[in-house]
Amino acid sequence: MAANRIEGAGAGADTAKGGGSAEAAASVASAATPGGIKAWLPMIATLITMPALAYAMTTFVLLPKLGTAATGAASASTAHAPATEAKSHGSAGGGEERGKTGGSKSKYTTVLNKVIVNVAGTMGTRFLVVSMTLVSKDPELDAQFKENEPELRHVAITSLSSKAISDIEKPGAKNVIRSELTSLFNAVLGNGVVQEIYFTDFAIQ
Repeated sequence: MAANRIEGAGAGADTAKGGGSAEAAASVASAATPGGIKAWLPMIATLITMPALAYAMTTFVLLPKLGTAATGAASASTAHAPATEAKSHGSAGGGEERGKTGGSKSKYTTVLNKVIVNVAGTMGTRFLVVSMTLVSKDPELDAQFKENEPELRHVAITSLSSKAISDIEKPGAKNVIRSELTSLFNAVLGNGVVQEIYFTDFAIQ
């Protein structure tokens, strides 16, 4: 009986020891588990919050700034457009004005070809050959010239055939002849119609 009590006491002690070990393990496990989770909490929080922060930055900061920049660029383009258009209109107007001015200063020409006359005092042995261009501001110059060409040739021949070689060869002779022919042609066509005469041929043969 005493032996049985001793064995029971030993079993109880073993049981107590076993129970104590299990409780200790459980307490260690329960203590270790929260500590492990706490160690991972900052990383988990970072993984969760980073996308949220990125979304918030994109939605509330970057996109409004981009929208503002785009609006500013569009406004600047709109502001410059009227100025450019006005400049273009101004250029067009200037061109039109220059065209009008150029039109008022335009010169019209017609040609009197090869007037051939005997040089005075040469007994018909020398000839003067003259071609000339008539210049006017009158746009009707060519029509008037064609209408009056026989008379214009007549007055040119009459004037040129009166010139002797000495008259033709002296200095400034061509300018004197040009002035004389201008007056004669304006007497036929109307005062001021012919403004200039340019000799394209002037030769003694």
